[in-house]
Amino acid sequence: MSDYLPHEVLLEILHRLPVKSLIRFRCVSKPWNSLIASPAFIDSHFTQSPLSLPSNSNTLIVRSCNDRPNIEYYRLIHNGNDSSSSFDQSQNNIEFPLISRFLDYFKLIGSVNGLFSICEQDRFFLWNPSIRKCITLPKPRIGVKTHGPISCRLGFGFDPRTNDYKVVRIVILPSTTVMNKADKPPLVEVYSLRKGCWRITRGGESFPSGISFNNWLRPVATLNGAVHFGANDWGNNRSLVLSFDLGDEVFRAISLPNGKEFQAGADIGTSVFKGLLTLICYDYECMKIKCCSVWVMKEYGAVDSWTKQFTVDLNSRFFRVLGFWKNGHILAETKLSLGWNLCSYDPESQQVKNLGFHGSPFHSFADNYVENLILLDKPNDAVSKRGVTKKRKCR
Repeated sequence: MSDYLPHEVLLEILHRLPVKSLIRFRCVSKPWNSLIASPAFIDSHFTQSPLSLPSNSNTLIVRSCNDRPNIEYYRLIHNGNDSSSSFDQSQNNIEFPLISRFLDYFKLIGSVNGLFSICEQDRFFLWNPSIRKCITLPKPRIGVKTHGPISCRLGFGFDPRTNDYKVVRIVILPSTTVMNKADKPPLVEVYSLRKGCWRITRGGESFPSGISFNNWLRPVATLNGAVHFGANDWGNNRSLVLSFDLGDEVFRAISLPNGKEFQAGADIGTSVFKGLLTLICYDYECMKIKCCSVWVMKEYGAVDSWTKQFTVDLNSRFFRVLGFWKNGHILAETKLSLGWNLCSYDPESQQVKNLGFHGSPFHSFADNYVENLILLDKPNDAVSKRGVTKKRKCR
């Protein structure tokens, strides 16, 4: 590999380099290319590089969607370490590699550690914008042709126990839905990036009876090896968080604080704020959103640790909270005279900064931008249109 540096020293140097440099260094020699593109180095670079930690990121990747024609854009915006820092939007746009078959926007399932999961009907993709690489997943095993009309709640997360990224499909069959409540357990299908295939699990057996999802169109929070959905417990007239553990593939209910805002049917979404499980709760008045309260679970799994962080008045300026900066500022959609914009809001000073991104509502998204080499060892078109081969089928 090198006549001058021991292999361990070389690895230490490469682990500290940004992704862009590593991609260029693959051209140095065949051994360097083999090393950088190897699964072992991809994993070790992610765990050891300081640039791969979401907590070290001051950059957001923001999705905005324009209509007429329907085009989606991804941009990087940078914020300094202090609350007074201005935004730097000098970085180039990130080219989105997919084209819709239906002249519409793709559904964004979620993002984890810089990796995006996207779908359009039964077409699923994983996209790493930091290396400009996208792979097509095999078609799910549960579909309209096999089970008739179905409804799916989707999630995307990372299982730290197996170092694996997984897409989750919770399939509600038409015969199991009565008054928006599932009387039979759903089917649960999980795609594993490490195994390269979908697998129908037994996770539906642990799905609590009388529970339904809310916020079907919004991405859900991924934390501690589980995906977290806002849900309704109609029998007890309560909202709750329903987690699906990506390791043991079991559903667990997380109770919420007492209060009117947590009754069944409440508009509650999940997110992550400063590494904590977070609720984004919308309060309505006369069919219009009045305000949004943000709650955090300071000790994961401890119901008594739910704490209200702040409340955002949505009457005058904002429409929907998208996420959070590392410094605690809020990313939100706001309606201006010329249309919908993305802005940053400081809950302490109540200062608002327009980020200059225009787009249609309900389709915007923001998350920490993390560089990594995930998917570098995968072929660009990992799966043919006909689906997965027998060798790659999961049992």
